[in-house]
Amino acid sequence: MSRRRPPPNDDDVSAFRQALRDAGVRPIDSNRADPGRPRREDPAAAARRAAAESAADDALPSRTSDGRVEAVRPSEPLDFALPDLPWRTRSQLKRGRIGWEAGLDLHGYTLDEARDELESFLRDAAARRQRCVLVVHGKAWGAAADYPVIKSHVNAWLREWPGVLAFCSARDADGGTGAVYVLLRRRGQQA
Repeated sequence: MSRRRPPPNDDDVSAFRQALRDAGVRPIDSNRADPGRPRREDPAAAARRAAAESAADDALPSRTSDGRVEAVRPSEPLDFALPDLPWRTRSQLKRGRIGWEAGLDLHGYTLDEARDELESFLRDAAARRQRCVLVVHGKAWGAAADYPVIKSHVNAWLREWPGVLAFCSARDADGGTGAVYVLLRRRGQQA
């Protein structure tokens, strides 16, 4: 049973604020992250980017669209599989029973950077003949949009990528609805 508390009176509020000032607590100037701070470069990402740029198929234009995408909610689970993928394989992927061999975290990237990183990562995973990878897209809302921009675009991009057999939201231990397991086609392999 819950009880409603009456709102604090003005004396209590001013006493609380005075106690905070006495303790040295100061209000922050802005409630937004500093976008001007340079991001630390991940050595693995730099190696993937260099390998992808030197690969012959990198001369091809981008394989993912940059147009409008269908917005998804932050807590909405993502789920996609090619029609001919065996039910058992899809079920194992959803349960997290297929171990992921590499991961990519897209937090802090702009939309264009996230697209480039994802494409480079998928090319690298295919070259290494990896079967399952983890992509952390997060659930953050876009600055000028009312939906999670990176998550919505990753949902569209993975559906377009020719080497993706299936993807689904990860288990809570691996990121929940802020990440996806991606099942990749190995070279020369049919679904």
